[in-house]
Amino acid sequence: MTARPLWRGRTLAVLGIVLVAFSLRSAVASLSPVVDHIARDFPMPAAVVGLIGTAPPVCFALFGLLTPLVERRLGLERVTVIALAAVTIGLVARGLALNAPTLLLATALVFAGVGMANILMPPLVKKYFPDRLGLMMTLYTTVMAFSTFLPPLVAVPVADAAGWRTSLAMWAVFGLAGTIPWLVMLARARGTADTAASAAEEADEPDDEPAGRDAFEEAAAISTGPIVVRPSSSRAFGRLARIPLAWVLAVVFGTSASMAYTAFAWLPTILTEQTGVSPQAAGLLLSLFAFTGLPASLVVPVLIVRFRATSVLYAIGAASAAVGLLGLLLVPDPALSWLWVLLYGLAGLLFPLALVLISIRAREPETAVALSGFVQSVGYVMAAVFPFLLGVVHTATSGWQVPLIILLAALIASIPAGVYAGRHLTVEAAWERRNGRLW
Repeated sequence: MTARPLWRGRTLAVLGIVLVAFSLRSAVASLSPVVDHIARDFPMPAAVVGLIGTAPPVCFALFGLLTPLVERRLGLERVTVIALAAVTIGLVARGLALNAPTLLLATALVFAGVGMANILMPPLVKKYFPDRLGLMMTLYTTVMAFSTFLPPLVAVPVADAAGWRTSLAMWAVFGLAGTIPWLVMLARARGTADTAASAAEEADEPDDEPAGRDAFEEAAAISTGPIVVRPSSSRAFGRLARIPLAWVLAVVFGTSASMAYTAFAWLPTILTEQTGVSPQAAGLLLSLFAFTGLPASLVVPVLIVRFRATSVLYAIGAASAAVGLLGLLLVPDPALSWLWVLLYGLAGLLFPLALVLISIRAREPETAVALSGFVQSVGYVMAAVFPFLLGVVHTATSGWQVPLIILLAALIASIPAGVYAGRHLTVEAAWERRNGRLW
């Protein structure tokens, strides 16, 4: 496929994808830094704080299942607008919360929108930029990494200066801005469809095509140049459960998500109790863990798309993280904590790797929607269970040695899946090889 300039006819798509990517992580990362500020205005029971902590992967898994069904009826662009609207309304409502239950409900709405958008991003990139997958996935994952560590840096200063409500609600600006490119594209497509229908009527020609999703995609193909797709088949989602490659990708994504959510939930506590660093130092080390994902997002997509380096990158990320966990387990020296966290943070290689694989292991964008939903649903179930499981084990054993061994074993056990995922094969081709008929 011949690559064409990124911005030619696709400026709105670039802006839309960047703004969606920024909203995904900033919406999630902006709450926990100001929980203490919120608690000064109304009680924040530990149960509510715990539910807010586990809500992201649970919502992401649930809406990973539901989003492909909605997308089949409405199309990628319309569902993207709905997802961003949910994020925007939820963020504003979070800033207006009157008590802990209303804060929890508003947060659930935010995570519902983020869960939908998570599923849509790889198919959107594949649809509008089939000739620039590496570049766009680099841009997308880098923006997500940047928006992960930015909110913790500014949330508390803004809360101190203008109050926690402003600190929470201000991120809604990005969600609202993200809807604009997609709304403009929908309006243009509608106008093109109406013009085509009028021309057909004047020519006395039958027009059997509905002026819905198909008309939008034909118009988008003219104005922005993506490949034309049809609504994703409901059979595709069910077939994925019978394809080993889909489960391998789910394990890759689930390992990445489990390492990240375990770190966000427990790493500061592990560091203070296992290595003896101060709570302040543990917070800074968690930021170091999050920051490690930024350079990974810059290089991983290009290395995978251009050089097919999936297996090597996965092995490097998993092995480095395993060494970091071994260091925390065997040499819990406060002076070396930064090194162990840095190595563990190289598990951040796995997240952009998993997202790129969702795009390139599907032949058509409609299959990418189903694959994205399947992989992320299974993966976020793992991410929801893992931190909870480690907390239970920690309580039962009164230490972090066994939980660290479990994390280490999970990383090592996932390496064969990372190697298998490096095979140059799409889920459609895998189905056709196994079943002897076309996808």
